[in-house]
Amino acid sequence: MSDEIRAEMVANVWKITTEVGAEVAEGDTLVILESMKMEIPVTAESDGTVSQIAVNEGDVVQEGDLIAVIG
Repeated sequence: MSDEIRAEMVANVWKITTEVGAEVAEGDTLVILESMKMEIPVTAESDGTVSQIAVNEGDVVQEGDLIAVIG
């Protein structure tokens, strides 16, 4: 079963801290977003393997946009 990680707000993708194929644990940081000069970590909601990263550094995401998939 896949777990889709989605943006909770409009923000810039400041840094990607993982890669496709990486094993992650619940709570691990996948991406760091930046909004209004604040850094917002986006974390894994479950243990698994990163099967997709749907953003690139510098992208602007809207609320609900797909950020990553953990399979």
